[in-house]
Amino acid sequence: MSMLTPPGMGGKYRITGNAYPRMRRPRRRRYVLGALAAVTVVGVGGWGTMQLIDVFSGGGEKPATHTQAAACAAQASPAGAPLLPRPAQVKVNVYNATPRPGLAKTTADELRKRGFVVGNVGNAPAAYDKKVPGTGMLLGAATAHEGALRVLATQLTGAELRVDARKTPDVDLIIGTGFKALTAKTVSDKALAALAAPPKPAGQC
Repeated sequence: MSMLTPPGMGGKYRITGNAYPRMRRPRRRRYVLGALAAVTVVGVGGWGTMQLIDVFSGGGEKPATHTQAAACAAQASPAGAPLLPRPAQVKVNVYNATPRPGLAKTTADELRKRGFVVGNVGNAPAAYDKKVPGTGMLLGAATAHEGALRVLATQLTGAELRVDARKTPDVDLIIGTGFKALTAKTVSDKALAALAAPPKPAGQC
């Protein structure tokens, strides 16, 4: 019996050859590796979740710098842009170009109640008498087109805006054949407010 044969088993189970069974790794080491892998997966998953939260909540956006804020202010108030006058700074001449009597006076009275300064009131000059279709025509100097005429246009929906060669700041409201009444004051007040504070262009600042 060989010295390698376990006692009581005789020589039948003698171990021969030079190959030996491999030893298994200790289970403790496998548990450690598994724990490390689990911690890594949880950490990566948590970081990814935070990134998604930042993306959808806007948390990843950087605050605007002083330069960006100045650029936005410049867009909101462009240099050299004319300031719109208030109704009290607009002098309006009211002329009736229709065959209906009294329209110039009643319209002038209403404009005065709304804060405008009223100038001449009467029948329209021959060049416009009974020749103004629609609700009316607003007439003034070229310099008034983006100022006084725009303010006055809030009072008469559908009026046509034109410029002439005058040098004075006053403007004319010529009542047309389609005129019924001035725009309702509640509506014109909203239009004036929107004109004084126009909304920012979409997608800017």
